[in-house]
Amino acid sequence: MNEPTKKDQLYALIRANPFISQQDLAAQLGLSRSAVAGHIAGLIRERRVLGRAYVLPDQRPIVCIGAANLDRKLRPLAQLRMGTSNPARQTESFGGVARNIAENLARLGAPVALITAVGDDPSGAALLAHAQAAGIDGGATLRLAGSCSGTYTAVLDEHGEMVLALADMALYEQLTPAFVATRAPQRATAALTVADLNLPLDTVRALLDDAVRDAIPLVLVAVSQPKMARLPEALCGLRLLILNQGELETRAGAPLRTDADFLAACRALQAQGAQDVIVTRGAAGVTYTTLGGIAHLAAAETHVVDVTGAGDAFSAAVSWSLFRGSADLGLACRRGIRLSAMTLACEQTVCPDLDFDSLDDIQETPDGHARSGAPLPYNALFQD
Repeated sequence: MNEPTKKDQLYALIRANPFISQQDLAAQLGLSRSAVAGHIAGLIRERRVLGRAYVLPDQRPIVCIGAANLDRKLRPLAQLRMGTSNPARQTESFGGVARNIAENLARLGAPVALITAVGDDPSGAALLAHAQAAGIDGGATLRLAGSCSGTYTAVLDEHGEMVLALADMALYEQLTPAFVATRAPQRATAALTVADLNLPLDTVRALLDDAVRDAIPLVLVAVSQPKMARLPEALCGLRLLILNQGELETRAGAPLRTDADFLAACRALQAQGAQDVIVTRGAAGVTYTTLGGIAHLAAAETHVVDVTGAGDAFSAAVSWSLFRGSADLGLACRRGIRLSAMTLACEQTVCPDLDFDSLDDIQETPDGHARSGAPLPYNALFQD
């Protein structure tokens, strides 16, 4: 058997410790610093490492960009009555669309980085500490002196359905194109970028431009109908747009009542540059684009405890599926439906029982359809 070359030995050392210095590499291998630099340059040309910090291809993270909030949920102890005081129970947790997606992804075992903004208050410190504990790299976060961190307050009815939500997210206006450009080194190592529409319009445009330039797939996740104004008209560079029916109707400027309406609205987004579109429709299930038009999946049958975070869980599972190399959007949506159902059935914003095995049994078969080793909590796909 041939002895490993110095370059192969160097590569093995980098795999064991991606942060090892060139000086340490030289000392362990008995090489000069210049020889080590030459071998590293060769590994970069071969795409075995990805530039500075020796990022390995199988360790490239999903970079999530957008909101990280303190979530407050108020739920009445009896039937909700408008126009009067209702006895209620309050819970607090960490939230925000990008942060929720990041935590779901980390629980699924994916390497994740989060780029967000927090204030210099206790909530900001707690958000970052929780992210670190969850395995999320928050080192690129913008810390704003003299600002409060973002908050999201939801009022639920007695069934766990949201009645009203109030969001204080003005600090995300500071996630400007100029700031995002300062995080180019962290973003350049991404396998996939997932951004929410809490970002300013110009920042979303910049991310689309960067996706074209850097060939890193970009997923955009809508957050509300009012913030659809932050979705640019030109969508070139967009791998996938995930939004709900109301948000799609806002973009289309008309109600969507028939399959033909959904097809026309999705085709319009694709004509503007989006490669694919997924539309979540609550109890009506999920609609997504295919080569032949659109397809549908039924909603899961599940006991709803709390709706908060279910949409973010869906987006995380879809992104995880793309990250794992699947081009089957139906498979990605099936995984999204399962994780959404798990989240609906618990009180937490991110399901505490989530791990890699929660979705990995839903696999693509040779004929392009999904299968599972266990009964799935939703009905079969039907095509138009």
